[in-house]
Amino acid sequence: MDTIRYGIGIDMAMEKFDACISTIDLQQTVTVKTYRTFHNTPNGYQQLFKWVMQNCSLPIPVIYLMEATGIYYEGLAAYLHSQKSSVSVVLPNKAKKYKQALGLKSKTDSIDAKSLSRMICEQALPVWTPMSKNIYLLRGLTRQIQAITKDTCRLKSQLHAQTFAMHQHKEVIKCLKQQLKLLQKQKELLEVQVLKVIENDETLKDKCEKICRIKGLGKLSFAVIIAETNAFALFEKIGQVVSYAGYDVVEDQSGKHKGKGKISKQGNSRIRRIMHLPAFNVVRLKQKPFADLYTRIYERTKVKMKAYAAVQKKLLILVYILWKKDEAYDPFYQMKSSGEKELELSFVNC
Repeated sequence: MDTIRYGIGIDMAMEKFDACISTIDLQQTVTVKTYRTFHNTPNGYQQLFKWVMQNCSLPIPVIYLMEATGIYYEGLAAYLHSQKSSVSVVLPNKAKKYKQALGLKSKTDSIDAKSLSRMICEQALPVWTPMSKNIYLLRGLTRQIQAITKDTCRLKSQLHAQTFAMHQHKEVIKCLKQQLKLLQKQKELLEVQVLKVIENDETLKDKCEKICRIKGLGKLSFAVIIAETNAFALFEKIGQVVSYAGYDVVEDQSGKHKGKGKISKQGNSRIRRIMHLPAFNVVRLKQKPFADLYTRIYERTKVKMKAYAAVQKKLLILVYILWKKDEAYDPFYQMKSSGEKELELSFVNC
């Protein structure tokens, strides 16, 4: 018996999902065994599980893999997790790059499911775990608040344009003002709900009080960071957090060519967006060591945004360390990190 693993690749959609079962043997040969389409409903989840059990009879690991397609995958992933099954979830861009590496140019549901089943057979991917209820609620609330903030900026720009237009339209201006007033009211209500979720969760409340001792970091910023990282559940190293948020520096060097590096920005943009104001605050309020880091980088580069980006990165790292160690922020404690100089040089060389 050479077969060592079953890999079930699942391509999710709103109304249905396509599943493919493949196997891999000791010679690393992947073989497609069977394929089927199911409805994206609780009944479809049960049919999938029964179908997999019928076709995966050998006493070897059975691992499911699916893309993080919006929220459509969450129901199936939660069901499989409740059945004690091993489930992995990958970002669509990672699955796309893997498919391109296989030389697959066409895109269909069946091809995507087959490539995912091959991917999970060949690779050891992190096991997916569901968010806690309160973290899930926080993510929904904070994302809606950020969406309202974005809409508010758009409406303010339209109102500004109407105010200075050659021919002003009073009804349009009135409509824009009413929308802005409504959005502001909705935002305030959602912010109250965020505070309630934190207050009613003992762990979140305790850690929020400890971390938000950083003068300039508010509870809403704390909520976004924790919600978007799932309370750092799958992060074991600082570098993983930095990369997830898109603060990792990408170098441009080949042979004699040596270009400037830059932060990748290939990560969670919501974290970078929410870190913008706290970075300004800790520098404005002269909080050490953030203000010192800002000064050093600005003096060497003369570019304010590079210095603020470095402060954002350092602030995120500090939140991660305090959360993992369950410690309160001490403004008089100097972090002795071997990566401090590396962080500074990476932004100086950008």
